[in-house]
Amino acid sequence: MLGGTEFVGRAVVEAALGRGWEVTVFHRGRHAPPPGVRTLRGDRTAPDGLAALADGTWDAVVDTWSAAPHAVRDTARLLRDRAGRYVYVSSCSVYAWAPPAGYTEDAPLVEGASADAGQTDYARDKRGAELAVLDAFGADRSVLVRSGLILGPYENIGRLPWWLNRVARGGPVLAPGPRDLPLQYVDVRDLTDWVLGAVERELSGPYNLVSPPGHTTMGALLEACVTATGGPAELRWTAPDDVLAAGVEPWTQLPVWTPPGSDLHDALHGADVSRALATGLSCRPAGDTVTDTWTWLRDIGGTAPRRPDRPPVGLDPETEAKVLAAGGTAPGEGVPGTTS
Repeated sequence: MLGGTEFVGRAVVEAALGRGWEVTVFHRGRHAPPPGVRTLRGDRTAPDGLAALADGTWDAVVDTWSAAPHAVRDTARLLRDRAGRYVYVSSCSVYAWAPPAGYTEDAPLVEGASADAGQTDYARDKRGAELAVLDAFGADRSVLVRSGLILGPYENIGRLPWWLNRVARGGPVLAPGPRDLPLQYVDVRDLTDWVLGAVERELSGPYNLVSPPGHTTMGALLEACVTATGGPAELRWTAPDDVLAAGVEPWTQLPVWTPPGSDLHDALHGADVSRALATGLSCRPAGDTVTDTWTWLRDIGGTAPRRPDRPPVGLDPETEAKVLAAGGTAPGEGVPGTTS
């Protein structure tokens, strides 16, 4: 496991250990890996930073790198004759914008990516890393896990933790409508189970790795937050046009939410995942994801870790109050001040 101390990487390591696998974690030493692993230290961005990987053989490598593609290129080239399979956790962001709802793994990909590039933008960095893996391991020994929105324990982006903490604080909560807006995401543990299964079954190729579209809805997700936290929150369902008219940014200021019918919603909540489902992807109920994330969040004191390379998410209380004061409940969404 390249990384293995935070979010997806940590979940992969814990699940592999749970299966009785022998796990080596290569990391920089900023965070402690789970107990029970063999640890190798190194920094992929530093000269000679891969020295600890000079010897050894592995059945598979799992990599979640999200910066300069040349770091993946160098690692993949170093390991290609000593590892059986390279699993790269990529992203649905590698598809050319804007992919239509229902897009498959054959959709057009972002242009201008290179395995030799330094850090540019997220989409090209992820695609460049895919190219690096393909170059070193070939299509038959590589798995490109094109994940969508990932939620669950250990999340270090802050999306679900923000909603949980906001709902736990109570009072009127700006709930962006429509309430039945279909959502698509994957619990990090379901992603992990599929990844380890892909190694066992010796799968190869690209896979959109996210739940089926409409696995849950915005209403069900936020109501699960109310249930999990037990707080006195009042979900105030607000029409999308009113949210947008107030200048609130979808996805960032109101995490997970994107306006219905928008390119953003089609791209983030509309991927075709038939290939992943046919190869073993199973997605747990949204309530389990929300409840387990809340339990983890409380266990660590209520403040989720946050990646320094990602912008903060969430809406400040003043802006939320202004939107609530100016807007009403969307038609058919219930009575203001209630969760029903």
